[in-house]
Amino acid sequence: MAGHSKWKNIQHRKGRQDAAKAKLFTKISKEIYQAARSGGADPNTNSRLKTAIAKAKEANIPNDNIERTLKKATGQLDGVTYEEIIYEGYGPGGVAVMVETLTDNRNRTAADIRHIFTKNGGNLGESGCVSFMFDRKGLIEISREDTDLDEDSVMMAALDAGAEDFEASEESFEIKSSPEDFETVRTALEEAGYELDTAEISMIPQNTIKLTGDDALKMLKLMEMLESNDDVQDVYANFDIDEEEMAKIQ
Repeated sequence: MAGHSKWKNIQHRKGRQDAAKAKLFTKISKEIYQAARSGGADPNTNSRLKTAIAKAKEANIPNDNIERTLKKATGQLDGVTYEEIIYEGYGPGGVAVMVETLTDNRNRTAADIRHIFTKNGGNLGESGCVSFMFDRKGLIEISREDTDLDEDSVMMAALDAGAEDFEASEESFEIKSSPEDFETVRTALEEAGYELDTAEISMIPQNTIKLTGDDALKMLKLMEMLESNDDVQDVYANFDIDEEEMAKIQ
């Protein structure tokens, strides 16, 4: 696995997701807000909102918080207005990086993102400089830890539901679909009883850059600082760090 998936695995190992629970609540709430603003407050007709609410429930965000966010988005409560901005640039070793943000102050966010890139051996680029290196796909991951899942059964369930690709590793099964088929595949796997570790629309890199040594360390620091920023919703990158190198870093 590489890039986004690699970073998720690193976060899991280091326990950072639990440590950043408050930030996670903020990010998911902003995603619910923007999804409802752009596509309406009914998750049955707004797949982006349905996915955001599912994330909120997985993160144990109270239903009252979700309802309050939806009311703000539909103008029933006063609240700030967020703007979606995607930043593109390069990390150490020429790694392509895409940063999705939701912000109420674009000047602040642009300055923060530029500073983070510069501080960690990268540089912010122009819009479109790396986005062509990624494909927008539905991404589902099912962990193999502490489970005895049959690979063929999971693969057939995914492909029968409309998945485009299935990959198995020692840690997990990774399932990709078109964005349009994502909800169908997700629902089918959940109804089949599988517990999904990741279920989201993601930007999948077309190829990867293998990092070692100082570049690997700087790239992980860049990812960590970007995801720690309150305005950042998601970060995608086409790096790969093998297990031997990760053992040196950790």
